[in-house]
Amino acid sequence: MNLVLLKRSQGERREHSLPSTYYGWYFLNNLFWFVLLFLVLTPMLNQWNLERTRLRLLQSIERKRGSRVITLIHRQESFSFLGLAFSRFINIEDSEQILRAIRMTPQDMPIDLIVHTPGGLVLAAEQIASALKKHGAKVTVFVPHYAMSGGTLIALAADEIIMDENAVMGPVDPQLGQYPAASILKVLEKKDINDVDDQTLILADIAKKAIDQVYKFVYSLLEDRMGSEKADKIARALTEGRWTHDYPLTYEELKEMGLPVSTNMPEEVFALMELYPQTSQRRPSVQYIPLPYHKEANGGKKSNA
Repeated sequence: MNLVLLKRSQGERREHSLPSTYYGWYFLNNLFWFVLLFLVLTPMLNQWNLERTRLRLLQSIERKRGSRVITLIHRQESFSFLGLAFSRFINIEDSEQILRAIRMTPQDMPIDLIVHTPGGLVLAAEQIASALKKHGAKVTVFVPHYAMSGGTLIALAADEIIMDENAVMGPVDPQLGQYPAASILKVLEKKDINDVDDQTLILADIAKKAIDQVYKFVYSLLEDRMGSEKADKIARALTEGRWTHDYPLTYEELKEMGLPVSTNMPEEVFALMELYPQTSQRRPSVQYIPLPYHKEANGGKKSNA
């Protein structure tokens, strides 16, 4: 009996000697999973909060302007704990979403479309532009920074284009792979047709059709608002390959062409763009004190802080 009690006592002492090691590993294990959960959930919660802030600001702009506000903003946005970044361009998914928003908007309600894009699929851009043109009320396109290629094509459907004074748009001349359609046609002008290979001849045929198609579409967007002569002039300038495809057309150039552009950009649009941040980098490329400065009477400067 005494021997049994002695063994039981020794076993109890061994059990009481385990907790310090056991609880140490238990704490580290729980800490690991807590940190992992934090790394996974934090970006998701931040993105959720960002989306809520965007929606609140969109609703604020809509109440102020009495319009439906739609955004077409393409940036590299990182998400998930891996921080993956994806570049965005105008695609069919964009056109589906925007067409759905337009269908949900009464014909007597204005539409404000905020565009920030390098361009994308011509088919998607033409679908969006056609839907905007058919809308009964006023359509305004805001360009806070740039709307190139397909973005310009969409903007041409608007009754008014409001740009930042430093914002740019661009030509809408078709591109066939890595070559501008207009440049392919130049080959036939400079070489004897017998010296041109079959593949180039086929590309030239497609290039001619592509230019004609985009010209006719741009002309159709402008003709009823500007008249046939001005619509023809603008459509040819933007589609014939007069400039490189990435040539920045400034507010002044667009105004000179006769397009309905202005620089009365609401501050809320710039505030909204701040809610679509570019992917964070370890070392920022641009830095400044993020406060507006005002000139003092004595020539110094002060901030609003």
